[in-house]
Amino acid sequence: MKPKKPEPRILQIFVLAALLILGIRYFDILIAALGKLWGVILPLLAGAAIAFTLNIPMKKFEKHYFPNSENKYIRKSRRPVCLLLSVILILLAAAFIIRMVIPELINALALIIQEAIGYLQQAQTWLTENPDALPSFISQYLGQELDIRETVQRVINLVLQGVTGILGSAVSVFGSLAGIAMDTVFAVIFALYLLFGKEKLIRQLKRLCRRYMGSAFTFRLGYVLKIFNVKFQNFIIGQCLEALILGVLCTVGMWIFRFPYALMVGATIAATALIPILGAYLGAAVGAFMIFTESPLQALGFLVFIIVLQQLEGNLIYPKTVGSSIGLPGIWVIAAVTIGGGLAGIPGMLVGVPLAAAVYQLISDDVRRAEKKAAHAGGSSAAPSGQTAEAPEPSDAGTDDSEGKTH
Repeated sequence: MKPKKPEPRILQIFVLAALLILGIRYFDILIAALGKLWGVILPLLAGAAIAFTLNIPMKKFEKHYFPNSENKYIRKSRRPVCLLLSVILILLAAAFIIRMVIPELINALALIIQEAIGYLQQAQTWLTENPDALPSFISQYLGQELDIRETVQRVINLVLQGVTGILGSAVSVFGSLAGIAMDTVFAVIFALYLLFGKEKLIRQLKRLCRRYMGSAFTFRLGYVLKIFNVKFQNFIIGQCLEALILGVLCTVGMWIFRFPYALMVGATIAATALIPILGAYLGAAVGAFMIFTESPLQALGFLVFIIVLQQLEGNLIYPKTVGSSIGLPGIWVIAAVTIGGGLAGIPGMLVGVPLAAAVYQLISDDVRRAEKKAAHAGGSSAAPSGQTAEAPEPSDAGTDDSEGKTH
């Protein structure tokens, strides 16, 4: 009698239990290995994110770049030309924001430094006219006599130590910036390769999944990835549109109320509004600081104005542009931003909302199919044997497979 083979599920349970025990036993080594692996794959993930973002305008350009032409030169130039136009579009938007923000910010900082220099000159004049006032004040405050020579020597030593620390920090910062620059270049190159060969890459991944994981798993994986693709695309488009509308409304309102730095503050709020919920308040803090250099009273009025504008935007504009585009209720948007920000900061806020929307859509579709199946089983006879189950279709994920899912 042949021995009975163990069931595959039992083997899977034993393997998972063994991996869990090993993970707990060597937790520190596992965390260190995961951190090193994250540092290695981070440029690849950044490149995939760049490719995904560039793919959105590139597809729009490709639909209008001689779509019915049979000329082989036009067909071969479609992808490079549309990709170049997408890069130019994003660079122009970034250059516009930088051109509006940086010069005004430098002017405001220069004004603050000038005011600080004026106060220092007044303090120097006062000390020149009253040379014994400061030592006597400090001695009275500390309760002991002040040795000027010893104090000056201590200040000099502190300054020398600070300079040494600054030089060491500068070297460290320079090395970090060089590493970030290299990773950025690699990420951009990887993104370009993804965009130029996205159709071939998708076909290869499908073939590998069918060969080693089966057609059923490949179908379900494609269904899940399609929903994630649509949610992330809709989130990026809606967030950019919402940021543009908010920036324009802020600029127009500041012109009406005659607040200074209208263009700069509007551009800043439009840029920071790409961060869900909290972004506009970050831009408002920068704008209030800039206006405060001109007039503290106007800065207070600007804060009142931006709070009212943010309430109108949150209740009228955001639900129409972002909320409806990703299909996620407001309470889950707040939860996604809070959890994502707590786990990964600003990147977590950006990724948390579309990720939660995709999971919400998957759960909603699964519950809907289960209820439909239960209602069908209870209201009619069972389906004939051999009839296949209905394929799950996402409600808003009807995009073509060839439209570049750069995952």
